[in-house]
Amino acid sequence: MLPNTLFHSMLAATATPDPPIALIIPFVALLLCIACGPLTFAKLWEPHYPKFAVAFGLIPVGYYLLVFSAGERLLHVLWEYLSFVIFIGSLFVAAGGVVVRTKGGATPLRNTVFLAVGAVLANVIGTTGASMLLIRPWMRMNKYRFTSLHAAFFIFAVSNIGGCLTPIGDPPLLLGYLKGVPFFWTLRCLPAWGVALSLVLLVFYFVDRRNFLRAPAEVRDAGTANDEFRIDGARNFLLIAVMLGAIIWAPPGWREAALLLAAFVSYKTTPRDVHAANNFSFHPVHEIAWLFAGIFATMVPALDYLSHHAADLGVEKPAGFYWLTGILSSVLDNAPTYLAALATALGRNGLSIDNPAHVAAFAAEYPQHLLAISLAAVFFGAGTYIGNGPNFLVKAICQHAGVRTPGFFEYILRFALPVLVPIFALVAWLFFSR
Repeated sequence: MLPNTLFHSMLAATATPDPPIALIIPFVALLLCIACGPLTFAKLWEPHYPKFAVAFGLIPVGYYLLVFSAGERLLHVLWEYLSFVIFIGSLFVAAGGVVVRTKGGATPLRNTVFLAVGAVLANVIGTTGASMLLIRPWMRMNKYRFTSLHAAFFIFAVSNIGGCLTPIGDPPLLLGYLKGVPFFWTLRCLPAWGVALSLVLLVFYFVDRRNFLRAPAEVRDAGTANDEFRIDGARNFLLIAVMLGAIIWAPPGWREAALLLAAFVSYKTTPRDVHAANNFSFHPVHEIAWLFAGIFATMVPALDYLSHHAADLGVEKPAGFYWLTGILSSVLDNAPTYLAALATALGRNGLSIDNPAHVAAFAAEYPQHLLAISLAAVFFGAGTYIGNGPNFLVKAICQHAGVRTPGFFEYILRFALPVLVPIFALVAWLFFSR
């Protein structure tokens, strides 16, 4: 077998530096600030979080420039960051021009069906597109009793787990497709997708039912009033389709230009009353842009360290790749983590992630390994707010609307660990135990 290789650039196959493990400290420190800042030092954090993100990000950037002279590596990361912000921001603008008014109210059954439909839709327009399109009607449906559980389970089902059946569904799978995984290969995820999503929805139904029954009678009556189903701003669906086409088929550079142009057209042509109905503003994207600038910068040493030391982990079987990819996808962005794990698995079998024929051959010869990596990257992206791009944006939109969302640690300890970990462990046992 060839030496173990982990992370390969999407734009240039350049060697990555081997940073000291201490250079990961800024990444950990930034995550702790994101988690604790709004609770323990909110007066300092809220007006100055961009400064925190930049300050922590400058530490590894300075080290890479002055010690490693790795300017090309940083330019690649900068391009990835800009592409990420343009992707998130463009879909945010287009979806912000669509108002979906649902018929019926927020009974536990209707809520569960809504999440199920959103999860299926995520495979058609992506988890980011589905999240941006549905989070506002989700809040309107539950406006009389919206709690942390509604935000958390929306992120579980729509923003993450739902989108693992097509390459369009979630960014890691799209990267796999661009690297050479056959388009319809992801349908192999269907059995595990059915198990995980069904169990998440089942848990949600019973928890939401308890929440519903605890609400005062007047709240339950108001929350189940029948409204007319209506969609305003439907022309933006065409622009969303243009964006998805650009994401899949347009080359880098042209893709980002097409996204920006479609977002500009959407913003300028959407009537003001539609934006007003959605309480639309750019504040959520502003917050995401600053925080992820720090996350992308501080994450570089963590990924590069893994690229040089993955062989020490001794991961060989599908179950090992499932848990390794999953844990890392929870604390790192799940898209580069997917590429990292895939490159590791390929390298162990003498194959290269930069050769589409090698990737296709690996998908045919080692389907369980690829299935483990794919499921883990998509599923475990729901483990924390930073695991997948839509997570933080959903939280920001909810906060901007003034509704209750769980804090960073509350999300993990109250929802992700007790709900997701047992379900994901069951998936590992059912599909990768042999």
